[in-house]
Amino acid sequence: MAEQYYEERMEPFMKEPCRFNCYVALFCIDGDFTVEINLKPVRVRKNSLVIVIPGSICRVSEVDIDKLGKLHAVVIAVSKELMSTIRFDFNSLFNESVAAIDNPCITLDEKSHGICKKYFDIAKDLYISDLPGSRDALRYLASSIFYMLGSMWTSQIKEAQAHNPRRTPRSQTVMDSFLKLVAEYHNLERKVGFYADKLCLTPKYLSKLIKEASGRSAPDWIDSFVILEAKNMLKYSDMPVKEIVYLLHFPNQSVFYKFFKTHTGLTPNEYRNGEDKSF
Repeated sequence: MAEQYYEERMEPFMKEPCRFNCYVALFCIDGDFTVEINLKPVRVRKNSLVIVIPGSICRVSEVDIDKLGKLHAVVIAVSKELMSTIRFDFNSLFNESVAAIDNPCITLDEKSHGICKKYFDIAKDLYISDLPGSRDALRYLASSIFYMLGSMWTSQIKEAQAHNPRRTPRSQTVMDSFLKLVAEYHNLERKVGFYADKLCLTPKYLSKLIKEASGRSAPDWIDSFVILEAKNMLKYSDMPVKEIVYLLHFPNQSVFYKFFKTHTGLTPNEYRNGEDKSF
């Protein structure tokens, strides 16, 4: 648990992709920025609540410089191990529903904001206390928090779906399933036919539904996940490029270098050495 304010030293790290291996809830008290969660842009502003599930890759893609100094957020990170002890199917709720809306971020009204603040204050007091049973109390409190968040999320999901005429129920369902498969298999497979087989569709029909649902092609989604994964490995590990090539199942370094430079304008080494000046 942390209460985070803007610090100038944060800037070099904010734009880099980062994979989370835990559940993260971020409540923005003040500030304005856009973060990509598994390539989906999410606008985070005052009173925004963002949920990130394990395995998600996030990157801050746009920041309002004038408002950056006002950044003030509460962040709660919960390990998968702790979450498994909570009697609540949190993973099912957010895996199934967050992918169903374009923006996996809700804005809390004044009443909801007040309730969340009270929850955080209690959780913070329990976390720093040495009272007997405080850890177990935190587990039960977390269960209560996620039931509350689930209720908020469900109502906003239904509203978002009702106001999204571009997606048909069929394309929406296929899009959600496709993104889950790409998130799981993009390191191994980059051909649309592989994902079409998994979904019992023809490649042509899958491509049509993905374009209808998102406005982007299926290969574009797959390549974007691979690039994000490659950036994450290059920036946050000391693995040699040849090992990254192996893990991402490219036939050789030459093919990987060409793929990476086509999509980023940089070679892998240039990116690793910090030559990407975009924000």
